[in-house]
Amino acid sequence: LRGHRWIPVCPEQLGGLPTPRTAADLVGGDGNDVLAGRASVVDRQGRDVTDQFIIGAHLCLAIARAQHISTALLKARSPSCGLNDKTGVTAALLAANGIKIIEF
Repeated sequence: LRGHRWIPVCPEQLGGLPTPRTAADLVGGDGNDVLAGRASVVDRQGRDVTDQFIIGAHLCLAIARAQHISTALLKARSPSCGLNDKTGVTAALLAANGIKIIEF
């Protein structure tokens, strides 16, 4: 990250979930489907946390726009940030808005 400005954020925290928190999974599709209302995000205790994931994704997008971010470095295998295994909610929203996603 040397030579680059970076802003650490967690969409799940921005959406109002605590840390630590119960792991969650995408159910019925990927992040694109969640944003379209066709899928959900449910934690391993069975609690629907879809709204928190969507709020967090939109807040990340707002930060990216305000800071003129063109590339996001996101965590692999996350229901928010994943890209290659199953696209997460935040990854889907950022990509749909022209932000390049790099998964690590």
